[in-house]
Amino acid sequence: MPQMMRAIEITTPGGPDVLKLTERPMPEPGHGQVVLKVAYAGVNRPDALQRAGAYDPPPGASDLPGLEASGEVVAIGSGVSGVALGDQVCALLPGGGYAEYVATPAAHCLPVPSGLSLKQAACLPETFFTVWSNVFTRGGLKAGERFLVHGGSSGIGTTAIQLANAFGARVFVTAGSDEKCQACLDLGAERAINYKTEDFVAAMRAEGGADLILDMVGGDYIPRNVKALAEDGRLVQIAFLQGPVVELNFALMMVKRLTLTGSTLRPQSDLAKTRIAQDLHEAVWPLLEAGKVAPVMDSEFDLADAAAAHARMESSGHIGKIVLKVSG
Repeated sequence: MPQMMRAIEITTPGGPDVLKLTERPMPEPGHGQVVLKVAYAGVNRPDALQRAGAYDPPPGASDLPGLEASGEVVAIGSGVSGVALGDQVCALLPGGGYAEYVATPAAHCLPVPSGLSLKQAACLPETFFTVWSNVFTRGGLKAGERFLVHGGSSGIGTTAIQLANAFGARVFVTAGSDEKCQACLDLGAERAINYKTEDFVAAMRAEGGADLILDMVGGDYIPRNVKALAEDGRLVQIAFLQGPVVELNFALMMVKRLTLTGSTLRPQSDLAKTRIAQDLHEAVWPLLEAGKVAPVMDSEFDLADAAAAHARMESSGHIGKIVLKVSG
């Protein structure tokens, strides 16, 4: 094991160009942790928020960006069971994925599903943990319900479409181009609404309203979501690309008996993330191994080109996941 490793650090809060290649000391596994030799790291919106200075790592986490990765277990700390040296896994990370090696709780590692590559596996943790915990656990999506996903062509969106479809829900999405709408239909969405040419509120009300909405946009989408929900509907908020501050008529929430909720993944406890990992392994990993669900891949960049990967993500031109190739 080397003493130093290549990594991408945030030199100062700012745009993609503040991401620079550097050398850092190797991480060591703490109690309950393993160290992975990273093959691929997923690129996610929270990485860009951290880079911009708007999303600080939790206490004790690496200051390096990167919330998911795939690779080989090369070191094991005390108190670890169920993971062995040489195992190929993908993992949800507290941070540090943009590096050749990363430490993470062993309980947040999942085996690479059979039939999937390490590149594909790197795209699973952040989006699948987020979708499962928000759509199925918090949102309580059931078979036959009308489910609206905003940003359907994003990594979160493409995952939500497939999982909701696999569990029998009726899936509706919004996306910003005809190409993105078609990609969502190809993944199993029943209806794709181009938000630049069509009002999603009118479209959903024509269907009887949405039973559940997953929203990452925020801003003026929030009151429109409330109007688009059916009676007893639920809105789950997971991000605010347009900001969190908005005027909202809470009387409509009362009249329609709505549930407004939301969550962020990174600040949750290790135990909470462990429970999500266990649920995914039991309910979703068989779908991945059967080929019924798969990560949608957009593009690959070398670790040193992390800035270009962020620029690609923030252009909103991507469909599916962006990854960094670190080794292998």
